[in-house]
Amino acid sequence: MGIVFHIDANSAYLSWTAVEMLRQGGSEDIRLIHSAIAGDPKTRRGIILAKSEGAKACGVRTGETIQEARRKCPDLALFPPDHGMYARYSDAMYEVLLRYSPIIERFSIDECFLDYTASEALFGPPMEVAYRLKDEIKNELGFTVNIGVSVNKILAKMGSELEKPDRVHSLFPNEIGEKLWPLPIGDLFSVGGSARGKLESAGIRTIGDAARVGRPLLVSLLGKAHGGVVCDYANGIDSSPVVPEGGRERKGIGNSTTTAQNVTTLDEADRVLLWLSDKVGTRLRKHGRYGKVISVSMRPADFSKRAYGHQRRLDIPICSTDAIYAESKALFREAWKGEPVRNMGIYFSEISDSKEGQLSLFGSGAANPADTCLGAGAGDSAESEALDKAVDSIRARFGEDAVTRGR
Repeated sequence: MGIVFHIDANSAYLSWTAVEMLRQGGSEDIRLIHSAIAGDPKTRRGIILAKSEGAKACGVRTGETIQEARRKCPDLALFPPDHGMYARYSDAMYEVLLRYSPIIERFSIDECFLDYTASEALFGPPMEVAYRLKDEIKNELGFTVNIGVSVNKILAKMGSELEKPDRVHSLFPNEIGEKLWPLPIGDLFSVGGSARGKLESAGIRTIGDAARVGRPLLVSLLGKAHGGVVCDYANGIDSSPVVPEGGRERKGIGNSTTTAQNVTTLDEADRVLLWLSDKVGTRLRKHGRYGKVISVSMRPADFSKRAYGHQRRLDIPICSTDAIYAESKALFREAWKGEPVRNMGIYFSEISDSKEGQLSLFGSGAANPADTCLGAGAGDSAESEALDKAVDSIRARFGEDAVTRGR
């Protein structure tokens, strides 16, 4: 039986913004006032991405509009998101975690799983080290985290959610009945609004209820796959390993983002796709890899609807930002239903360390590749490779925001 930590930065976007403002000479810690990170504070459009404890006490919720939040909290101070800065703080947290284990899975920009199993002999008891790790992040980086400690990923993640902020919680199998089962069913990871409604309608109101009713009923309510997952998670069952970044990169590389406001036009979509292409291309080049199958996904602004998208197998694997951007624009145009979307992503599978492939008779014959989005199989141009190499070099020396791309 192993030991897994789940590390979750508290109100990450707001905390990281607060730390950065203080480091830049600011006199006020925005974590101590009614504050939030929102889409576009100047135009008052967009949604709340993170909020302070004070704003939370006023009823402000992540995901609601600025107007809704301001009605609850009239003196709410709003600050714009800065994803480049968030990535730097995420990386800084990751570097601290590496002191205790090389087996770290980045679950999201502000969450990581850490396999502590083999590290216990080196560093000591898990709970003692979890407290030490929490305090090191707080003292060295200036923000707080929650850490859940257990024998698998689902229990560690649920443990980290028990009480916030700046806490360490254990959730071992013998603690499930006391700590996990009394929680509302909507608190269980993988249970969204739609599933919660179905479960509550069937009288399943707590996680303990889901654990007791058994798999057949959950499957009948949610389907075989989802019902089975809910049954396992409610009982603290999860056999998935902690997959370190290198292990995952061999299978696929991608990035997605939830936008501050609805994307309603192709021009707005192209801006997001360029940003994502830059991120994905940088990751591919960092690992010396090329992508063979590219996918573009989008989720409607109505989050109750399923995400959808399109994918294409390329004749020549690519890693340049320009080629990724061109292919992703073509795929978006093929898949988009014209409805407002809020989340977009670009993902590569069939990753290799070679860009060798079969040249397409049709993909590279356009007079103006930019007009045709390069076409499948156009590959990376020498000019794009040289530009990317220069940009990567500058960013490595001066930070991710040293150079930004314009269309």
